Amino acid sequence: MLKQELRDIFSRFVDADDRFLDAVVAGARLVKIDNGSYVFHSGDHCEAFLLLLEGGVRVRLTAASGREITLYRIAPGGSCILTTSCLLGNENYPAEAITESNVIAVAIPSAVFEDLLEKSKPFRRLVFDGFATRLKNVIAKIEELSFTGIDARLARVLLDCDARGVARITHQEISVELGTAREVVSRHLKRFELERWVDLGRGRVTVVDHAGLRKIATVGD
Repeated sequence: MLKQELRDIFSRFVDADDRFLDAVVAGARLVKIDNGSYVFHSGDHCEAFLLLLEGGVRVRLTAASGREITLYRIAPGGSCILTTSCLLGNENYPAEAITESNVIAVAIPSAVFEDLLEKSKPFRRLVFDGFATRLKNVIAKIEELSFTGIDARLARVLLDCDARGVARITHQEISVELGTAREVVSRHLKRFELERWVDLGRGRVTVVDHAGLRKIATVGD
C-alpha cells in the first residue's frame, strides 16, 4: 500500500520498479507529526530525508531580533531544499520547519539516503529535481523581497491565503509571510480596507475584491 502511495504522490516513482520501491520502504519508516509541531529546529543535525505524503510544512527563518520570514512551504510530493542540502553537505539546519496540519511522511535515514542516491537513478532524479525547483522558488522569493513593493507582496499573500482556504490569519502572521514589521502590515491592510479590497476583523482578513487585489499583485512583474 505504501509503495502505491509513493507512486501516486511522487511522479518520479510512477514507473519505478518494485525492487527500487521495496528498498525505499525497507530502509524507511512512516512518521506522523501533529499540527503545530516542529519538524526540525535551527541547529539540529539532519538525520533523515522526508517524503511528504499528507499535510503541509512551513520552513521559516528567525533572526536574532525575533523577526521571522517564511522561506517556503512543502506540500505532498514536494521536498525540502534545506534537508537535501544538509544531508549532502553534512551540515546542521540553518532554519526551522513547523507543520501547518497533521503530517504523514516517509523518513529515509541518512545512510539509506546516500545509498539510494548512489545506486538509484529514479531517486537521484527525485532529489535533484526537487532541489532545483525549490531553489528556483527561493531565488524568486529573494527577488520579490528585494524588488517588489509591499502592496504587491501583501496582495499576493492575501490571494494565496484565500486560495488555500485560510479563514483566519493575524497581522503578525502576515508580517512573517512578508518578512516585514507587523505595524507596516497593519497600516497597509487598513488602506486596503478603505479601498474595499478586504474586510478586516479580529484575527481575520477577508478578500472582498479579488480583481482589485490581482491588479495590485501584478505591479512590479
